[in-house]
Amino acid sequence: MSVQGIIGRKVGMTQVYAEDGRAIPVTVIEAGPCVVVQRKSKAKDGYSGVQVGLVERRKVKKVTKAMKGHFDKAGIPPCRVVKEFPVEEGAEVKVGDKISVELFAPGDSVSVTGLSKGKGFQGVVKRHHFRGGAATHGSMFHRAPGSIGASAFPSRVLKGMRAGGHMGADRVTVRNLTVVRVDAGNNIMVLNGSVPGAGGGYLVIHKKKA
Repeated sequence: MSVQGIIGRKVGMTQVYAEDGRAIPVTVIEAGPCVVVQRKSKAKDGYSGVQVGLVERRKVKKVTKAMKGHFDKAGIPPCRVVKEFPVEEGAEVKVGDKISVELFAPGDSVSVTGLSKGKGFQGVVKRHHFRGGAATHGSMFHRAPGSIGASAFPSRVLKGMRAGGHMGADRVTVRNLTVVRVDAGNNIMVLNGSVPGAGGGYLVIHKKKA
């Protein structure tokens, strides 16, 4: 299989023990199974790749006509999550091919992309790690941002000024995570360390090229 990636869902974090007794923090991911929905070619699309859909237990309820037509053309049921992966031109990948967690093996290095946890509106102390002011002796400056610019010139707040605002819910990629275990029967893979997002969030796992 030429596709070097898979879509999954974060189950949660736990720990496993190495042979020497060390406790290793790990993330459990339900990866796949996935199916190839569309094959992209340089002649038609300008690049070579595949569109991959995640096969889930729950059925997709809201299906638009465009979405239904797209999946009917491929001859497979609609998928809630669809991602693209690059493949070499001429690779033997066709619509309907299955991609499973067996693509990975213990010791492989992977990159994981997901949506980080949303924190809503946060102040400068939490969002930008400002130190804040004194907490005692009558101080009334605790978690405020302080000065945000001069009044005479330029008489405005410069772009890029660190301030309170929306925090989290960003696309984050964590690189060079090591595969600790693979359970093909249950579509489970265990990675060393943490990955972006909350439990149940969707992830894209890319296998690092040798």
